[in-house]
Amino acid sequence: MTTASQSSLHPETAPPRKLPDMKTLYLIRHAQSAANAGGTSLPDREIPLSAAGARQAAELVCRLPANRRVFVSEMRRTHETAAPYCARHGIRPEILPCLNEFSYLPFAAVQGLDAADRKPLAEAYWQRADPHFRAGGGADTFTKFDGRVSDFLHHAWPILPHGSLLFGHGIWITLLAWRLSGNRAESGVDMAAFRAFQSSLHIANASVWRLDRTEAATESLRCLPENAAEF
Repeated sequence: MTTASQSSLHPETAPPRKLPDMKTLYLIRHAQSAANAGGTSLPDREIPLSAAGARQAAELVCRLPANRRVFVSEMRRTHETAAPYCARHGIRPEILPCLNEFSYLPFAAVQGLDAADRKPLAEAYWQRADPHFRAGGGADTFTKFDGRVSDFLHHAWPILPHGSLLFGHGIWITLLAWRLSGNRAESGVDMAAFRAFQSSLHIANASVWRLDRTEAATESLRCLPENAAEF
């Protein structure tokens, strides 16, 4: 696997920059992980791809444009999804922490559990609908997660190179879509509404999403079909 480097963009600390009139980025949800396949819980950053996910990652190589800058979250599954592409083109992926997954259940609470056992804990978290609630050590609050998407919108997006490939997570792409639609993610009501929205928007493993800013300064996010020729 090609070793990832820490990105020099530092979007969490850089001053906001005006978005360019036109830019396209590609967001790729990681391929199927062991957790997606129902496996026993691991620390979130250590979850690998499943065997099916490894095949999906290999298939992405032919779907993506060649020789682009590659950014990944801090989670192993995004590194493994990007690895075949990076190996093909001799690219070193860069870590962009604002792409990180929403890790709202602490590992101590889910250790040894499979997907079915984790489900009621996840449902209880969302039913609480408290954006400032932290379920345990090492877990995110919804507010912190929304802050990462805000960092992307206001700091990273303006300075990422046109055409970059960003390997990330399904719920992150969903929250981005929610925010681009003009919705907030600040209150308990917002959080509950987002959860309903998330349930209606399917972000498949290894799906590719095109994020555009047009000359009219409007943004659009759409899923590309597997045979897309829009790069």
